[in-house]
Amino acid sequence: MRVMIIGGGKVGTYLANYLLSEKHDVKLIELREEETPRILLDIPKSALVIGNGTDPDVLETAGIRKCDVVAVVTGIDEVNLTATSLARFEFMVPRTIARINHPKNAWMFNESMGVDVALNQADLMAALIAEEMSLGDMITLHKLRKGKFDFVEEKIAPDAKANGKKISEISLPRQSTIVAVLRHGELIIPHGDLVFETADEVLSIVHQSEKKDLAKLFDRA
Repeated sequence: MRVMIIGGGKVGTYLANYLLSEKHDVKLIELREEETPRILLDIPKSALVIGNGTDPDVLETAGIRKCDVVAVVTGIDEVNLTATSLARFEFMVPRTIARINHPKNAWMFNESMGVDVALNQADLMAALIAEEMSLGDMITLHKLRKGKFDFVEEKIAPDAKANGKKISEISLPRQSTIVAVLRHGELIIPHGDLVFETADEVLSIVHQSEKKDLAKLFDRA
């Protein structure tokens, strides 16, 4: 994929380094020229563009029209929103991601402003802490479709409702599905006759609103 990252701070530089290691085509735009030596410790010079990420000419020259994704991760919300809107409405980038620094500004980061995915670090941390406190042993591995669905993992407890039962014998929440089961280090593709055993690690996709219902099937009674 072709990815443009606007903001060469610690977050942007780390993201660029990671995506480059995954063999993606990355351009990192940073306004402050004095940051160049630090950034070049982590990414090659060919991936760095010094310029204003809200300047259409800079974006055009850096190749934004060929990008699949633009991620704007500066420390200033106004810059992030402006750059994301430019990417979407001026250059028609298919996917836009914006960092929210101050939670009170989150209401502005929506689709009408060109934002597909808004990363609100404070909200994400608060939500994960709340989930860990309320969902027993269930672990959220990844959030899908703008946070509406989660990819989760949970071990089958000895006295769980699902323990010893076939998948076909339990009633899963309507907006959930079991993706795989890990047993003794082996991956098992789930089917209706699969019988759950104690300590099975169940990987599922579930709507946020139904996570507690799913957890009740696998968690200790």
